[in-house]
Amino acid sequence: MKQKKPKYKQIIDAAVIVIAENGYHQAQVSKIAKQAGVADGTIYLYFKNKEDILVSLFQEKMGNFIEKIEEEIELKQTAAEKLYSLIEKHFSLLSEDHHLAIVTQLELRQSNKELRLRINEVLKGYLNVVDKIITAGKETGEFKAELDTRIARQMIFGTIDETVTTWVMNEQKYNLPKQTAKVHSLFINGFAN
Repeated sequence: MKQKKPKYKQIIDAAVIVIAENGYHQAQVSKIAKQAGVADGTIYLYFKNKEDILVSLFQEKMGNFIEKIEEEIELKQTAAEKLYSLIEKHFSLLSEDHHLAIVTQLELRQSNKELRLRINEVLKGYLNVVDKIITAGKETGEFKAELDTRIARQMIFGTIDETVTTWVMNEQKYNLPKQTAKVHSLFINGFAN
């Protein structure tokens, strides 16, 4: 219900900017409220605390992210095309929102164990999409039948994730989406039947 209200999205978008520019620990709720153009107290109508803002931000953004990726890969025929599309969409979405890239690649990593567990729950949706692509590739014979889905998923997510982190750490000095073909080629050459 709260997610449908316009101020919820305003606060989430403001939190992405404030956390990216100040770091999670320095991102005060008052700064987020100011960036969102709302009173400090308004934040607490939607969120319990700053940690809740961070998890909600990740849920909201990752939910949209998964939706866009699923829409994109739905249009593709082969597992290889679906995988290419997933990589390209991941790189494109984060390269279009530098603040979100900083938050997902750097700030979410510094959180406490309980917060990381909540974030990992959200991440499961993305990993399920990766699993579906791998399984489809194995079923059609595009990928090796003996390919271990869990290890392949970890390789795909880990490589994509590290590629984005390196891009963020290098202050986005190069074109992230242009890395898609190189990353895709690594997987396809390793997975192909």
